[in-house]
Amino acid sequence: MLRITADSNIFVSGLNFGGIPRQILNLAESGAIYLAVSDDILDEVARVLRREKFGWPEVEIERALTQISRFAERVELKQRIDAVTEDPADDRILECAVASRSEFLVTGDNHLLKLGHFAGTKIVKPAEFLEIQTQAERAR
Repeated sequence: MLRITADSNIFVSGLNFGGIPRQILNLAESGAIYLAVSDDILDEVARVLRREKFGWPEVEIERALTQISRFAERVELKQRIDAVTEDPADDRILECAVASRSEFLVTGDNHLLKLGHFAGTKIVKPAEFLEIQTQAERAR
């Protein structure tokens, strides 16, 4: 089973628009992949859903976070990381990936994608991860 950390943008996109990000969340929900999440990631998801662009009511945000908590493994962060100078908030995503020993960090964020790898975690776009997951399933 592949171990991943998903950036908050994957959760927000999957919840609002479906598509490939939703497919990744569905894989985690079905138990096909291990999905790590931290309080920092969940806080960011809630913050973005609350904003004017999406304007989710609090009750819907709580429902979404509860659902995510049912299938994602909440990770306790062990160390602070300072690797993304352009956007230090992205370091919180790396911290979750490192603490959970994720094989992949799935993101649409260019600051993270530019790194390519970090501490043994490969950083990939959602479509690339789906292809990797499909190949892993075929190999079984």
